[in-house]
Amino acid sequence: SSGRSLDHPDSEADRAAVTVTVLCPDCDSEVDIPPSGPAGLSTDHLALDEVFLETLVTHGPLGCDLCGEGDAESRCDVCSVNLCEFCCQAHRRQKRTASHSIQGLEELRSRGRLCRPVLCSLHPGQELRLFCQPCDLPVCRECAGTLHRDHRCCPAQDVLDRHGDRIRQLITVHLRPRLERLEGSLQKVEVSQEALQARVDATANEVRAFARSYACAVETHCLSLLRHLEELRVQRRNQLHLQRAQLQQALLDVRGSVEFAERLLSCGSDVEILSAKTVTLRRLTSLSESSYDPDPASVAPDDGSSICFMPQEPAGEVEGYPVVGVINSKTVDLCKCTIEGEGLQQGREGQQGCFTLVCRDSAGEQVARGGEHVVVSIVHKEKQNCTVDTAVLDNNDGSYRVSYTPEVPGPYSVWVCVKAQHVKGSPFVLNVKRKVRHHSGTFHCCSFCSSGGAKEARCGCPGTMPGGFKGCGHGHKGHPGKPHWSCCGSTVEQSECLPQSVLAAVSSRGHLRTVEL
Repeated sequence: SSGRSLDHPDSEADRAAVTVTVLCPDCDSEVDIPPSGPAGLSTDHLALDEVFLETLVTHGPLGCDLCGEGDAESRCDVCSVNLCEFCCQAHRRQKRTASHSIQGLEELRSRGRLCRPVLCSLHPGQELRLFCQPCDLPVCRECAGTLHRDHRCCPAQDVLDRHGDRIRQLITVHLRPRLERLEGSLQKVEVSQEALQARVDATANEVRAFARSYACAVETHCLSLLRHLEELRVQRRNQLHLQRAQLQQALLDVRGSVEFAERLLSCGSDVEILSAKTVTLRRLTSLSESSYDPDPASVAPDDGSSICFMPQEPAGEVEGYPVVGVINSKTVDLCKCTIEGEGLQQGREGQQGCFTLVCRDSAGEQVARGGEHVVVSIVHKEKQNCTVDTAVLDNNDGSYRVSYTPEVPGPYSVWVCVKAQHVKGSPFVLNVKRKVRHHSGTFHCCSFCSSGGAKEARCGCPGTMPGGFKGCGHGHKGHPGKPHWSCCGSTVEQSECLPQSVLAAVSSRGHLRTVEL
């Protein structure tokens, strides 16, 4: 609803200014309430009759609306009240209601519809039999003689055909075909809804079946991984047991021989020592030359750190379903590791260099995991306490990127170690060249031309000009006779700038003859 707030809303002018809009519950159309209120709206007599008949059929016996004591047997069409037998007789005897149409409830219930006249709301008892054409509404005789006195009023049956034909035409020509189209479209939508629901249910069943089958495949793959892991554990355990037995036996042999030799030297006489010398030396020599002499750093190298689970790695198919997740048990073979990149052989002073260490297994395949303990050390071979800081980046795929920035040129020794052991070829030799000295001047023919004749312009060549010029000029003394750099006097365009130490070896003017260089 819309309107405005007033100081005296009860006045007629305020009520006329307020417009109230409601929505029809059946067609959802907006309807403006007349100034007279809801009573001014058109009455749906058919709906009222249907409500009464529904009440009459479903609610059983009705009570009298006047006395409220007896059961209603009839109904007054004019007053729209239910009457018992006594009140019905009294209704007929009263002069004001004697002319009202009264019908029996049993007759209405059996007939199933009300055949009652439509009465005027302004003049009770007067039936609406006329139709006011200017006002376009039914009226009674009294309304036609008073309120619609100057209007053209005709009997209702005379104009019914014209208005009824218009209604029938709209229904037949426009609305009935549209109704059929709407019903057909609605039926298609309903069929589509049923098909959609059926398809969704079927797809849901497929998804559930797939999930169950895939879960079984994943469970099978999980059991396979666990069995493989157990096999690796047994294999590595047996290897460690064998290594342990070998170490224990070697320890017993060495300990027994050492204790015997030490006791012989400390407790034996000269003759006893000389008598047992041959056997003792042969035993000690055999033990010292034994090929089984493990480095403490390499004892028990397989502590299980090489076993890892890679959840994103494809593992083929199980029962027709692709699965991921493998157990990687490859170990790094230092003899198979490779180093890629030019940064391992040569570098440039002040510039970052880099190379990549690729860890490989005994088959030469790259280890598809990271986490190895990689140490890289770069030390100058000719200068003491001259090292280069390094940064090792684990790419988590078996490769490691090593970057460094040398500050001093010269040869370096590069140590690359994995698990405290050198990889094949380590230590490497790195040659760091000095940084390039770029020219700061201009490659010109002479300073006079390049500066536009400025007297203060200088040049690195030994050329001079008279007249207070501080630079060189064509054909004048000391000019190289060809284009040259103004910063150092070099006549080679693609060259490094000459250092100050070279420029110090100057002529009487303090310049080096570029031609001689």
